[in-house]
Amino acid sequence: MRRFLLPTLLLITFVCTCVSAQKATTAQERDQAFQQRMLLQQNSPAAGLEFTNIGPSIMSGRVSDVAVDPEDPTHFYVGYASGGLWETKDNGITFSPLFDDLPVMTIGAVAVHWISKTIYVGTGEVNSSRSSYAGNGVYRSTDGGSSWTHMGLDETHHIGRIIVDDKDASTVWVAALGHLYGDNPERGVYKTTNGGQMWTKTLFVDDKTGAVDIVRDPRKPNELFAAMWERRRWAWDFKESGPGSGVWHSTDGGSNWKRITSAASGFPTGEGGGRIGLALSYDSGGKRHVYASIDNYFRKTAAELAKDDSDDRLTKNQLRSMSKDQFLGLKSYQVEEFLRGNGFPRSLKAASVISQIKSDKITTAQLVEYLDDANSLLFDTPVKGFELYHTTTNGEKWTRTHEDYLDRIYSSYGYYFGNITVHPEDPTTIYAMGVPVVKSEDSGKTWTGINAANVHADHHYMWINPKRPDHLINGNDGGINISYDGGKNWIKCNNPPLGQFYAVAVDDHPDGYRVYGGLQDNGTWRGPGNYEASRGWTQRGEYPYKALFGGDGMQVQVDPRDHETVYVGFQFGNYYRLNPKKGSTKPITPKHELGQRPYRWNWQSPILISPHQPDIFYMGSNHLHRSFNRGDKFETISPDLTNGGKKGDVAYGTLTTIDESPLQFGLLYTGSDDGIMHRSKDGGVSWDRIGESLPKDLWVSRIAAGKHDKNVVYATLNGYRFDDFKSYVYKSMDMGSTWAPIGANLPAEAVNVIYEDAKNERLLFVGTDHGLYVSMDGGKKFVAMDNGLPAVAVHDLVIQETAQDLIVGTHGRSLYKANISLLRTAAVEEPGITLVAPGRLRSSSRYGSQNFNFTTIEPETAFQVYLPGAAAGASLSIKSSEGITIFTKDVKLTGGVNTIPYDMSYEGRFKEMLEVELNKGRKEDKRPIRLKAGKNGVYYLPAGKYTAVLNVEGTKAEARFEVK
Repeated sequence: MRRFLLPTLLLITFVCTCVSAQKATTAQERDQAFQQRMLLQQNSPAAGLEFTNIGPSIMSGRVSDVAVDPEDPTHFYVGYASGGLWETKDNGITFSPLFDDLPVMTIGAVAVHWISKTIYVGTGEVNSSRSSYAGNGVYRSTDGGSSWTHMGLDETHHIGRIIVDDKDASTVWVAALGHLYGDNPERGVYKTTNGGQMWTKTLFVDDKTGAVDIVRDPRKPNELFAAMWERRRWAWDFKESGPGSGVWHSTDGGSNWKRITSAASGFPTGEGGGRIGLALSYDSGGKRHVYASIDNYFRKTAAELAKDDSDDRLTKNQLRSMSKDQFLGLKSYQVEEFLRGNGFPRSLKAASVISQIKSDKITTAQLVEYLDDANSLLFDTPVKGFELYHTTTNGEKWTRTHEDYLDRIYSSYGYYFGNITVHPEDPTTIYAMGVPVVKSEDSGKTWTGINAANVHADHHYMWINPKRPDHLINGNDGGINISYDGGKNWIKCNNPPLGQFYAVAVDDHPDGYRVYGGLQDNGTWRGPGNYEASRGWTQRGEYPYKALFGGDGMQVQVDPRDHETVYVGFQFGNYYRLNPKKGSTKPITPKHELGQRPYRWNWQSPILISPHQPDIFYMGSNHLHRSFNRGDKFETISPDLTNGGKKGDVAYGTLTTIDESPLQFGLLYTGSDDGIMHRSKDGGVSWDRIGESLPKDLWVSRIAAGKHDKNVVYATLNGYRFDDFKSYVYKSMDMGSTWAPIGANLPAEAVNVIYEDAKNERLLFVGTDHGLYVSMDGGKKFVAMDNGLPAVAVHDLVIQETAQDLIVGTHGRSLYKANISLLRTAAVEEPGITLVAPGRLRSSSRYGSQNFNFTTIEPETAFQVYLPGAAAGASLSIKSSEGITIFTKDVKLTGGVNTIPYDMSYEGRFKEMLEVELNKGRKEDKRPIRLKAGKNGVYYLPAGKYTAVLNVEGTKAEARFEVK
């Protein structure tokens, strides 16, 4: 099998961006895209531009799976949904990444044969969320993760569990769930006996049903149980259950299987059969206990709903079937509580509603309709939710372990959860993962929460130490937590930066710029742009990043006038205007009127401060809304700018991107999730539909008005929700009337963002699900930017203009920055040799001495060089203010961006000459300056002005700098 080494010569034919949409990208095309990505990395003139991670880490990101060394539980591997595979050998104090350069970074399952250091990784998480990226099969490492080999199963996309035989590292079982956004036959249970050289599919139900979990009996290793799950997602709907779901049993090592769940056996089957999780244990008498949790998507009966609504509170469910007379018989406080609890406008009071119902001005149906937004089919569905079933008869009879429903564990989105854990030798101790993590100590009859103050919600994995049952390792949407007392207290192990950012913004604060971002399930945060990872904050007692808001963090806008007024929000258009300094918070989302259909808000609804006047603020639902007073009051300035939505339990027919030309007030653009783009040239008075020639129905991931020419506009389309991973990037020179594809050499990777530089119109950045690319010629050709930046999904980009830093918001590895001043200079028709000196240099008498750790304190800085053409030898010299050359070193430059490290040293033989310079004109009453070497014998530059000279084969470039 091939290892992931770059071929010396590889020619890739690019898949034209003009192909028809909704054609699924094949595994072969995805592999070609990876080869193209490597080629763009190898030949990139931007390869020398180094990225630095600027955190944050404390909130972490979604964990998919954990594999713990049974002999040493301080050693374990963690698979993250979109952040790769990490290893810790010190109980979570530090982690090392192991998967950064592979074709995908989404992890579904991890299994380890500890004796031989063989690791199997199944890519593609199974939680089936909006950003559950598709993997490309199974990888194997035989050296503890230092190198990897792809072992096939490319088309499985999402893998729920891997089991490796503890006696034979070559025998492996894989639970493959299959494509998320399409039907495919490459799903089910697979087995190999030769380490993945050849796979046999031993269990298959149909092309909509895949394997989500599998367990093996440690005492009877030929017996396995597999959980099958029927599910299919579309951009507008999620079918999270079906008759294909069920539990299967094998007694011959997984070669043959028998279904052991049926209505007759007592297990829920049919259209309501949702995701299933499995666990197995033995009691002290040697009896085997098998547990199966299920997301029961069957609806509660009328009697059960009535029991849920047993108090006198008015519910939407009751109102749906309530007559006029029944409504008029309600108490005034019941109506008032209903209005306030369901977000009706404050101006609408109970007395007014009762009066309008009585006079037939409105109906009870209209009150229900006011609340029937695009998410009603998900959140208002009265499903039974989480249930736990138990068998000691191999499925001949299943019994529900609890009497009451436990629907708050999953609510109506059990597709996001589903794992259970049972102590292997104590079937009474069970953990169930859901929004909370819950524990039962009586075989599932009763449950208690074990969610301490520092434990995140949304849980996906639990490991129980069989030798010490109160020792737990929990993986959730906030990283890794460890407990030693059965879940009463937890420690958080979130050293690596694994935040899943949706959006990023910056300010221009006078004390140093700050970065902002909204994260999946981790709210909105703000932190310093010069953040460097360190545990020193635990000593200081204050983490540099601060949480601004909760929920799933979304887009952020910062008022440029005070750098304190911030617009933040959470999912489905719930936005607020904050001023953290003043402690003020104001909800600003525009509301529809009673009698109107609710607005449709995207999961990540777009917002925008006008570049012309910061009091003007835009929000996008399926309409565009504008406020002239910072969101205090909105007007709707457009018709429905989508195709009108589709019935389903996912908000659809919504705006996903909005922009206003910085060169012309009122020149507005919008894009939607159903592939529609519009333009208004007159501030929303009239609208034109644009982009009709582009591929249909694809998600408009970004529409961006040109910053140099008001006629220019860019658009990126994303086919991820149709299993279409090709890159769709376009440019218009006539305000969107006509379009041309750009970036013909980009790999087939779903595109999330395009960003035009404000200083140089030739400089374009594109972020995809697998990395970052830059064009220095206006989009004709792109190259990779990967120096220090892993192959992670890039969701958003912004440039901090004062510092000239490009900030990269990734969905899985937090934030990165790189200074692009050199690129701005080099992106010209015929670039020359360019040298950029470091900024903010300071002298220090401590240079050369040792710190508390007995390591030498040395300054670290660097020069940046752009070299057009081929590699060449060069010399870098430092001259004093009077032209004395005090330092020279030979360097080797590659074509493009280069970084030349410099430790601020100079040759000691020039000490006296420098002293003469520094003392010229110095007053007699001042002590003469005397230069000394550091304790390591090295001379470091004193305060003063200097010139750096780069000599490349006779051609020179200079840059002046100052040491303060």
